[in-house]
Amino acid sequence: MFAVIKTGGKQYKVAAGDVLEVELVAGEAGDKIEFDQVLAVGQGADVKAGKAVGAAKVKAEVIGQTRGPKLIIFKKRRRQNSRRKNGHRQRYTAVKILEIAA
Repeated sequence: MFAVIKTGGKQYKVAAGDVLEVELVAGEAGDKIEFDQVLAVGQGADVKAGKAVGAAKVKAEVIGQTRGPKLIIFKKRRRQNSRRKNGHRQRYTAVKILEIAA
């Protein structure tokens, strides 16, 4: 069985036992969380989407918090003596999908 969930502005196709990194979600390692924005639920060719999903939820466990690679943002306006250099590291939460309650 699989589900399509939405979190952090992105969509993920998940199944029980999957481990994935999503945008930062509040919680410590070992905490249980629920994703209630389920867009589709299915098994094989039998897929329910939209209002047919109903009150489906995906239960997960927080494994830990991580940070992505450092990205350099560099802006330059030529011949204007104008340069800006900035850095950014996105924060992620590693979660393990426990079950899909359809």
